[in-house]
Amino acid sequence: MIGRALILLSVLTVGITTGRANADERSGGCPSLPNWKDLRQSLSAANAHVNLILNNNMWATIVAADGTVCAVAYTGDDALEAQWLLSRVISAQKANTANGLSLQAGEGPNSTFKGLALSTANLWKAVQPGGSLYGLQHSNPVSTEVAYRGSSQAFGTAGDPMVGGRIGGVNVFGGGLALYDDHGRRVGGVGVSGDTACRDHMVAWELRRNLHLDFVPTGVATLVGDTTHPDNIIFDVNNGFGHPNCLDAAAEKAAAAALSPVSPLP
Repeated sequence: MIGRALILLSVLTVGITTGRANADERSGGCPSLPNWKDLRQSLSAANAHVNLILNNNMWATIVAADGTVCAVAYTGDDALEAQWLLSRVISAQKANTANGLSLQAGEGPNSTFKGLALSTANLWKAVQPGGSLYGLQHSNPVSTEVAYRGSSQAFGTAGDPMVGGRIGGVNVFGGGLALYDDHGRRVGGVGVSGDTACRDHMVAWELRRNLHLDFVPTGVATLVGDTTHPDNIIFDVNNGFGHPNCLDAAAEKAAAAALSPVSPLP
């Protein structure tokens, strides 16, 4: 009986391990995504590229396809003083939202929406009172255990305490984008926070480009005619996926239009 029990336990263990391996292989997981050094360097380059409104330093977070936090970085000289501290968790929340509400090619019953990417900027209008997604922002709370555990001295380093945990959270203004590889597969999400919501979106956009994970199949902006910027911010609050201008309407629209086009799928 003991021998049979050990054999059964061994089979179950192999099955569980194989299942996890298959899931990891399917989603890619953190090992397949840019590491902390790549994120920090790419964020600094994106931050310098975009004309910021508040001229703040920024936080950025990458999550894997299952929502696991893979890397957290910032652009300033000090994690606790050089940029808004709250933006650390906000950036992770944005990454989680864009990843969790975007699809990869082949997902979804309607061919129009296969591979549909939603940036966090695309959610603002729909979650307003009376909107079709009103209440969405309250549906998946941030895990405070993951967000605030560990030493603050490690925030934004390769050993940030959020890394390895699932952060959760839903954010509904600019700064979060889904990540897509060169096969159009959704492999995770990236979130940026620290300036206005509009400029957060733009820094995230250029950051994703720098990370070479911007092979976006389609998005809601495609449906309104912008095929080269599928999940771009839409400055039209009458549009169901619209977002308000942050300060200067003409400047915001011009900056959004000037963002790098996404990389074309082979």
